[in-house]
Amino acid sequence: MTNVKPNDTTSTAHRWGIILSGGNGTRLRDLVYRRRADYLPKQYLNFVGKRSMLEHTLHRAEKLIPAQKLLVVIAKEHLQFDEVRRQVASRPQECIIIQPENKDTGAGILLPLMHLHKRDPAAVVTVFPSDHFILEEDLFMQHVKRAFRIVESDGARIVLLGTEPNEPDPEYGYILYGGRIEDPDPDGGRTVEMFVEKPPADAAKMIVRNGALWNTLVLVVTCKTLLQAIERATPDLYRSFEPMQDAIGTPDEQRVIDRVYQKLPSINFSKRVLENLSHENRQNFRVLPVRGVTWKDWGTSNRLSKTLRQLGAPDFVTPEPVVSEGRAVQFSSERNVATIRRIH
Repeated sequence: MTNVKPNDTTSTAHRWGIILSGGNGTRLRDLVYRRRADYLPKQYLNFVGKRSMLEHTLHRAEKLIPAQKLLVVIAKEHLQFDEVRRQVASRPQECIIIQPENKDTGAGILLPLMHLHKRDPAAVVTVFPSDHFILEEDLFMQHVKRAFRIVESDGARIVLLGTEPNEPDPEYGYILYGGRIEDPDPDGGRTVEMFVEKPPADAAKMIVRNGALWNTLVLVVTCKTLLQAIERATPDLYRSFEPMQDAIGTPDEQRVIDRVYQKLPSINFSKRVLENLSHENRQNFRVLPVRGVTWKDWGTSNRLSKTLRQLGAPDFVTPEPVVSEGRAVQFSSERNVATIRRIH
């Protein structure tokens, strides 16, 4: 499939992206330490191909959005690592948003939104977590492009991408949508019945049987609409950030941000915002089903190891060949080599 070209029409002038790279990769910390003797967060590591997860995410996002409109959110403590400094050094300086510390995805999304609202109040923004693996990148970005077009035609819309599960993983977030997945969606997406974040194993099996999608957290929305949704869903978080609105872009900016973060609770965006949308926002919310795309959130060592084995890549977790049903799974077949070469 041909790559999606950025800014292919004049309507794309206000397209922006937020790359979430502020997490500390807590669930993989022990694994990383065993391999590196440090705690470099997983998004800065090369698990497959020549790029880190963050670099893969940036490369993917730049199929639609120019580098100067991609805001990368990191935590201050990440800058102690040479790899992090190297990976962000080539980015436009004004696009690196440094959090005093990681306070989960609620703050990780709201802080760059505050910056973006100052720079371009008419912005239409997409959010990309940096710890996701996506094999069919062009196809996935075609769905993101479609989501942009939906929101650009109706600024009240919030469009979230959901992928079809291949197993009932209780560590994922799920989206229950209205209607059947085979039904036509002329308005551009499905209505959302419910969000379920990390359900118990039995509940995960039940909702997958009922056709639920995995929540990718890749959403497209206007900056104005998302700020309004956050304010309504979690007013305490929004009020905590209000002092930043006037401080951003002034000499007082860092001092104000540091003070706000000192008392800031950790808030998960999916749990506290998506699950608590106002009636108006929920009425305008759509999920866009993504088919034919290999998508994984590499949040656990088991999930990472399983995906790498399926790709035929060297296993970061268990580098030796894995024995299955009495025979070794080989990592050097022509098919697997071709797969790895595609993942630059």
